[in-house]
Amino acid sequence: MNSKPEKFFNRELSWLDFNQRVLEEAKDPRNPPLERLKFLAITASNLDEFFMVRVGGLQLVRKAGKRQPDAAGLTPKMQLDAIQKRVRRMIGEQADCYKNELEPALANGGIQRIRPEALNGGQEQLLSRLFAEEIYPVITPVALQDGAMCPALQNLGLYMLVRLAAEPGGQEDRYAVLPLAQPLGRFIALPSEAGYAFIPVEDVIKKHLGRWFTGLTVLECAVFRVTRNADVAMREDEASDLLSGMASILEERRWSDCVRIEIEASASRAAQDFICRLLETDPANLFRIDGPLNLKDFMPLSRIEGFSALKEKEWYPQPSPQIDSHLPMFEQIAGNDLLLYHPYESFDPVVRLIEEAAEDPSVLAIKQVLYRTSSGSPIISALAEAAEAGKSVTALVELKARFDEERNIHWARRLEQAGVQVVYGVQGLKTHAKVCLIVRREPQGIVRYVHYGTGNYNDTTAKLYSDISFMSRDDDLGADASAFFNAVCGYSQPSGLSRIFMAPLGIRERLVELIDGEIERSQQGHKALIMLKMNSLVDEALIEKLYEASRAGVRIKLNVRGICCLRPGVPDLSKNITVTSIVGRYLEHARIFYFYRGGDEKVFISSADWMPRNLDRRVELMIPVEDGSGRRLIEIIKTHCADTVKSWTLLSDGAYVRTGTLPGKKKEINSQQFFHERACEAVRADAQTRRTTLRPHRPFGK
Repeated sequence: MNSKPEKFFNRELSWLDFNQRVLEEAKDPRNPPLERLKFLAITASNLDEFFMVRVGGLQLVRKAGKRQPDAAGLTPKMQLDAIQKRVRRMIGEQADCYKNELEPALANGGIQRIRPEALNGGQEQLLSRLFAEEIYPVITPVALQDGAMCPALQNLGLYMLVRLAAEPGGQEDRYAVLPLAQPLGRFIALPSEAGYAFIPVEDVIKKHLGRWFTGLTVLECAVFRVTRNADVAMREDEASDLLSGMASILEERRWSDCVRIEIEASASRAAQDFICRLLETDPANLFRIDGPLNLKDFMPLSRIEGFSALKEKEWYPQPSPQIDSHLPMFEQIAGNDLLLYHPYESFDPVVRLIEEAAEDPSVLAIKQVLYRTSSGSPIISALAEAAEAGKSVTALVELKARFDEERNIHWARRLEQAGVQVVYGVQGLKTHAKVCLIVRREPQGIVRYVHYGTGNYNDTTAKLYSDISFMSRDDDLGADASAFFNAVCGYSQPSGLSRIFMAPLGIRERLVELIDGEIERSQQGHKALIMLKMNSLVDEALIEKLYEASRAGVRIKLNVRGICCLRPGVPDLSKNITVTSIVGRYLEHARIFYFYRGGDEKVFISSADWMPRNLDRRVELMIPVEDGSGRRLIEIIKTHCADTVKSWTLLSDGAYVRTGTLPGKKKEINSQQFFHERACEAVRADAQTRRTTLRPHRPFGK
């Protein structure tokens, strides 16, 4: 498409705007200190991935000599320059937030970082012993020389650069590097009369640095960190073995080109220039950090036991009143479709469904897509158990799930050893759909049970990400799930789908039809409304279609957590479109698409965001949800669109402002808190009902 900068925001800068909104949660004094520390760690982790993937990709494009501007009119060089400027401001805010706000606030609350000069006798004694026994024997310095081969500095590893005085009669200073990775971890707990005291390992190493360089003059030392390009792709048509091919990609990623160097702000110009020469990178890729490097290492500290005054009150996933823990999951799904909203409602019923299927002698087959899973996944264990029990089990394991490739390779091998038929997806496409199909023999014949979701089968992130689970015994949804697995596991085309829609062959087309329907009704003078909740909105063709709908008078409410390239509120283009983004204690991850359709409301859940990669280069699903579950989804999306506490509104100039500060926004609505309290109230109401009457349910098998 032609570049139209007046219509689109740049996706990379939009992503940085999202990370800024996360950073604002870290800076917000209304949040407790440990909650703020968590958000600060998240911003650092986000930036790591951004540089590894997005900046790394842009640098490759620029090196290839490509100058084609994006939809916002920015060439690769212009984007990289804008990113550099934006990120430097962001890391300055990160450092200021930690040093001048969070570290003092934590110390006041009893969590204190001890400086080397403030150590007491007992603490000195402990550190001397730990250094002698567990640090000095492990860490070995490596001498560095200009022009010599650079030692293997691992991606995202922390290192200490040491500058030594020149040899007698020599002209040039000498350098050495020490890796900071060692058994004690980043922070060392210290004995303290009250609270929790700690010291970063780099401070301990600096204090004892002379032990490695006896007789030499240490001029300076500085912690630094290397980020390498992770935008490394594999030519599937050249890889005879996908498992070994992915393993080689992981190895290549560890030592790929340097895209960023972070170094302590105290480092001299000489040290900065040396490390850039050593890593053969442009000095523009060097970032001076006036504070601790790798702030994501503070995430475990944000979860420290105790210190409740420094934390948000814990929200626990609630058991859904729809589900009776004493009845089999199959019986309950047979009675009614079940819709769960995680993490407000527990993910346990999804795990239960698969575990019960593994043990149930009436279950003949289980088929499931695994994109990301937890490290100790009970679902993986259940699938292995089912295969070992003689059931037909098929697992589509997506090896190309970025940064989870190694874990997925491990799971794939374990499942294969248990007798699971492991499939690695469709060549050239990532399989990102979230679906599980269970085939069961019942008195009336073969019955299919399905779970469709917006999130991964990951019991850990299901406590942190907001996602939808939909479980059904609907014949059409079950038949569609069978057709889906036949298509992605075999050679057949995904034909004959009656209810669900599949990318890359159907979701985009169906979305256009639905938008066109709202346009037509609006042009006829009828009410027309679209509400969309997703993580990212990038696809230019669909943005253009939303602009067309806006010009036709369709009201459009977008709740987009992260990247949004659509420019809202522009006269004669998008004046009927509003865009909000929620950043709260849970990561908004559900995709919900709503269309008014003249009162015959249609609502869908999906695994797909509105991005070209999701709609054109991935295997995704979009599922209609009807009746009571559909009405509940409509309430969910309406409530999120009405949020005024944790919501930000995108203005036509690209700025995000807190929604609650806008004129006319009076009522305070915290949508995440609302759904948590609703889930708790439902449990209390259900308990009261159980005390007074038995819950009716549809007889199993009817």
